[in-house]
Amino acid sequence: MYNQGHEAQQVLNELLQKMPVERKIRQVFSAYATGRELAIAGIRQRHPQASDSQIWHLWAQQHLGPSLFRKVYGKIPRE
Repeated sequence: MYNQGHEAQQVLNELLQKMPVERKIRQVFSAYATGRELAIAGIRQRHPQASDSQIWHLWAQQHLGPSLFRKVYGKIPRE
């Protein structure tokens, strides 16, 4: 019996090695954008009354972490 997971990983690795760098970069940016959209959807669900600006600031705080967020932006605006 052979390990299908290992064989599938080898095939994926070969495909990735052959893929042009530009396509890999596009896929990374696409995955990042999808993750951001999912995170923002979760924030909107938890804060249904928040404005778009507040949602963005909440996402940035989650993304950067509280300490770096405060250094960059200060407090979250309470429109």
